[in-house]
Amino acid sequence: MLLAAAAGGAGWAVAELARPRRADIRVFDPDEVARLETAMWRSYYDRRRLPLFGQLVALLQGQFHLQPLRAVTLAGLAARAAAVFQVGASHDDYRRALPYLERYYGAIRAVSEVHFDPRRAAFLELDWWIVHREGDRHPPGDLEHALAALAAELYQVPAERLWAHASRRAQAMTIRDHAAEREVGVLDDDWDRIEAVLWVAWKALADEVRTVREEEAREA
Repeated sequence: MLLAAAAGGAGWAVAELARPRRADIRVFDPDEVARLETAMWRSYYDRRRLPLFGQLVALLQGQFHLQPLRAVTLAGLAARAAAVFQVGASHDDYRRALPYLERYYGAIRAVSEVHFDPRRAAFLELDWWIVHREGDRHPPGDLEHALAALAAELYQVPAERLWAHASRRAQAMTIRDHAAEREVGVLDDDWDRIEAVLWVAWKALADEVRTVREEEAREA
């Protein structure tokens, strides 16, 4: 019976990966995405990899509507990319995360109804990571432009329409960075404020994406 159950489970896993369910990644809950992104940032900076992995799985299922096994597989790729980048000290080090990001976005593209370019998405993801880490080397606005470019590629919305999303997401990062410089570090109140700002960011993106979809429907 155990062998039969194992064989059945393996067969289900193979079938899930071989025949992924198509999903419209443009439909997501901004409340849940903001909550999970805040939790992921907290786990990342605290170097708590197991909670980060679980939060990644939940985000992938909620934001991109991935099936459970595929979400677990992609969470592993994303976590590996983040770990490689976190310990990097140069652009050559940072680029070692790119193959994991390309596989990550390639797998999302395989199930997405939105026709984005996974290699470009991977490059843009790594780009904003670098801009954020090297903030003192970039003029104001570079991080916002990098974040808008990634969202524009993923959701196929003009980048100029995503400034509200990008600027609020950048603001949330700035709150965390400034709080981390204090002697007491980042407190619970800071994380609550970060989540509130991220909610505004993701709500702005969800609203803009919905508007674009409605415009496309009228034109069709």
